[in-house]
Formats: sequence, structure tokens, C-alpha cells
Amino acid sequence: MGKVVMYSSVSVDGFVADENDQPGALFDWLSNGDVPLDESGELKVSQASYDCTRPYWDQIGATIVGRHVFDMTDGWDGKPPGGIDHVVVVTHRPEPEGWDPEAPFHFVGGVEAAMAKAQELAGDRVVEVAAGDVGGQVLAAGLVDEVRMDVVPVVLGSGKRYFGSVRAQHLLEDPDVVIQGNRVLHLRYRVRR
Repeated sequence: MGKVVMYSSVSVDGFVADENDQPGALFDWLSNGDVPLDESGELKVSQASYDCTRPYWDQIGATIVGRHVFDMTDGWDGKPPGGIDHVVVVTHRPEPEGWDPEAPFHFVGGVEAAMAKAQELAGDRVVEVAAGDVGGQVLAAGLVDEVRMDVVPVVLGSGKRYFGSVRAQHLLEDPDVVIQGNRVLHLRYRVRR
């Protein structure tokens, strides 16, 4: 079974979006370089960001997101982002009307069931958990092995927190990856058990 990684770009004050679900400058680092990050050619990053991000993205077998993110992105038009094989959506509602049943999206109620499905789909590859409310629930359940953050030099002041509504303390190890990109700092922490 692969490791479970909670991941997102984040402001220095700990937000993944503002109160209107807008990321603002959080994803600017994905277009401020000259090295293509994927086949689309739309994402271009610094060489340092590419060397950190592309190998990680290539390890992801499944991503877990909440229904809110799924709805905001219109389900990425049925194509998982970043070349990911499967997306597991935590929801208590059915898939949208007219949704293509062949699309590699799986609708599951609850984070434990979502994790079981994602691990089944990912095999020995990484299960990525989107930061935010669902990510915080997975962390609180003790299911996260590693926290990855792309820290962007912006202060949002308020909004959607990286760790969602987590209220309990969770200890992380010292960062074992600290990489400076163009207007982003890539960090990786193992979760202390």
C-alpha cells in the first residue's frame, strides 16, 4: 500500500482559498517559469519546482477530494487533473445528473470509505488527499503519512484553511524537503506517529 499525502498550495497564513473559494495568487507559481509541468503546455514552472513537483505527481495513483471541490471544478469535465488515474469524491450525494459512468471518478460517503477505495485504486502508488476540510478529516482520523505544501508568499487574511476545521494538535517531523522555486517554497513533512 502506498503512502497517503495531504497536499495543496497554501498562503503563508495557512489558507488554500479565500472566503469566496478563490485561490488568488496561490497558483501563480504554476505559470511563472519556462519548464512545462505537463503535456498541456499551460503549466510552466521553474526547474526547481519541476524537479520537486513532477516526480511527486507521477507517483499519485488516486486523489481524494470533497464534493465542494468537485462541484467547483465541474468535475474537471470527467478528466482527473494532472494526469492522475482516479479521483475519489467524498460525498453523501449521488454523482451529478448525466455524469459519464466511465469517467475515473468514484463517489463515496465518508473519509474512511474514501481512503479504502483510494488505496484499492492506487495500489502501491501515492494516495493524495486535497487539503481543506476533507484533508483535515483524514488527518484527524490518523490516516495521513505526509504533509506537502507549496507555500506561496501571499497573506489571504481569511478563507478556507489548509487543515480545514482540525482543532487537535498533530505533530509533524522536521521538513525533509525544502525547495525554493519562483515565488513558492515546496515543503514536505512526515506526520509523527
